[in-house]
Amino acid sequence: MTSRLLTIGSDAFSLSLSLPETGLPEIVSLGRARGDDDTLIRLDRSSRINGMDAAVPSAVLLPTGGLGFFGWPAITGHRDGRDFTLAFAGWTVAEEEGATRLTATDTVAAIRLEITLAAKPGDVIAVSSRLTNLGEAPYQLDRLAAASFLAPEDPATLTTFTGMWGREFQLRQEALGTGLWLQESRRGRTSHDRYPTLFLSGARGGIAVTLGWSGNHFTAIDRLDDGRRLVHVGELFEPGEMRLSPGESYQSPLAYVAADSASLHAFVRADLIDWPGGAMRPRPVTLNTWEGNYFDHDLTALKAQASAAAALGIERFVLDDGWFGRRDDDTTSLGDWDVDPRKYPDGLGPLIDHVVSLGMEFGIWFEPEMVNASSDLFRAHPDWALQVAGRPLLPSRNQLVLDLARPEVSDYLFAKIDAVLSAHPVAYIKWDVNRDLTHAGDAGGRAATARQTRAVYALMDRIRAAHPGVEIESCASGGGRIDFGVLARTHRVWTSDCTDALERLEIQRGASRLLPPELLGAHVSASPNHQTGRILSLDFRALVALAYHLGVELNPLEMSEAERSILGAYVAAHKRLRPLLHAAGANFMLDPVDGRYAWGAADAGRIALFVAQGPQMVAEQPAPLTLPTHLAHFGGRWRIARILPERPEFIRTSAAQDRLLAGDVTFTLASAVSGGLPLPMLRPESALLIELEPVSGGPNHG
Repeated sequence: MTSRLLTIGSDAFSLSLSLPETGLPEIVSLGRARGDDDTLIRLDRSSRINGMDAAVPSAVLLPTGGLGFFGWPAITGHRDGRDFTLAFAGWTVAEEEGATRLTATDTVAAIRLEITLAAKPGDVIAVSSRLTNLGEAPYQLDRLAAASFLAPEDPATLTTFTGMWGREFQLRQEALGTGLWLQESRRGRTSHDRYPTLFLSGARGGIAVTLGWSGNHFTAIDRLDDGRRLVHVGELFEPGEMRLSPGESYQSPLAYVAADSASLHAFVRADLIDWPGGAMRPRPVTLNTWEGNYFDHDLTALKAQASAAAALGIERFVLDDGWFGRRDDDTTSLGDWDVDPRKYPDGLGPLIDHVVSLGMEFGIWFEPEMVNASSDLFRAHPDWALQVAGRPLLPSRNQLVLDLARPEVSDYLFAKIDAVLSAHPVAYIKWDVNRDLTHAGDAGGRAATARQTRAVYALMDRIRAAHPGVEIESCASGGGRIDFGVLARTHRVWTSDCTDALERLEIQRGASRLLPPELLGAHVSASPNHQTGRILSLDFRALVALAYHLGVELNPLEMSEAERSILGAYVAAHKRLRPLLHAAGANFMLDPVDGRYAWGAADAGRIALFVAQGPQMVAEQPAPLTLPTHLAHFGGRWRIARILPERPEFIRTSAAQDRLLAGDVTFTLASAVSGGLPLPMLRPESALLIELEPVSGGPNHG
């Protein structure tokens, strides 16, 4: 059987395929580009003795069942019980708009399959699939993966995210066994517990896979007969949800594969985020009013808070929940997106004008997808909520979900948001979604989760088109909607509703595997913390947030003058270091050891190193802190130029450590990488920022 060879990607990371006359594209390799010699690739392999007479390749894109492949099928469907097997032939290759489109048809089942592949910046490969019903009767599509990727052979270690509200992005590792590994999410949003992202590592390298989709999804890792594995990712359908009429198509989300987190970061920075004006500007330090005010909106007090925020160096003021309808608590008024005249008798203009006059941007909170039963909107249009006839409405957080796929609902929401954005200089929307989807049925009684997700995207796209200068934050009761699908339309994520700095150490470490720091909202909040009650120092709270998209989640008027001075100094330090902390390719993160976390950013001119101690150490003294290996290439001798705070909470220091911290000891980066910095032990729940700079010559006094 003859075949054609096709390679997508670069020498550093590529996907090589063999296109057969009949069958599915066989994955020859994924990772570093293969050599020019394709002799071994073209050799057919025999099947096992009780297998098919002609071997059926198993390491293929989107394998289907029933024709000699006995693994987990990436495509399943039928036409009233018939056409349940698929065999594609006649593959064509077309290059269009920076992508390669593979197309083949099953003439017996009357189904066309298209697979689109594109090499993206950062050595990332994006893949999507499209299936079209060419028959004269409807086709019930039960599954179509966006992509299938060939994973490392045994042994393989799987890293995924789990968590819950307030504990997002908890990293978990496990060794893969011989069976099928399957994860499905039916929450109607990316979820807090089952992110569509994984990292696989083996003896010969690894891959990172993520799905750009904010709705229901699946991830499957299937072990093939020869020990290799296929990773399948795609949208998860509710029963009967994807029924294709004659001529109708289903288009999958995009799936992405790369070698590691650094490649994902590079892609996000260079290609995924659609910045107003075409490029990211410095991320404005933000004050969000939620924890400082909740639903208590007093115009005079808010103006005073804005003035205090500006004095701290804050650059963006975001008015959170409570400004509309009669929204005095979370039981009422969602959907009634008109300014509350009790709280704002002259509208939002006086507050916004004051904020802008202080040199700050103004942002505002919306939760467009939800409605309270106690609202004018629901009383007028109870049928606008997603529901299943004959079943009770199931509120969550006192909310129901609006059917955004209905044009009249989407038009209503657009008009309400557009009215606010058109009337005022609003630079930013905090777009929230605070519940999962349950029994999400449309007016016709069919499952509507898939259409709901696409309708949310369409509304975001419509807002962006009408107001291209407005940035959007993706918030979903914290980190419940963080994926590459929503990030193609937004510019920041609210990493977690938990602002406790101790909890944030793990949350931000996990989220950093997927996203660069400048997209991760990290706020300095009050003490005791509103979620955990934990009492933490202002230094610790500020340092844990400083490297990310820094914000403040408290009322600065409730701080003492000394506290405002400390916070202002950290805001100034963040602004000074922001060009480095948010520079492409500069950031790094080390694995925690004995409760000590370390992360930072580096270039040839300076290194910012954050060190935080979570729980108390078990060891008698900490091991020297070894810097990432790649920093050694900067070369030269370096010294500690400054530290914050000036008096870190060390348990005990030696005279030599005091000299090191004072900058009196110079050292090579190679020694800091191999031997490490012998830092003193920090008290639990404390941190410091170390800034290193190169020096020319100088003795080593260590």
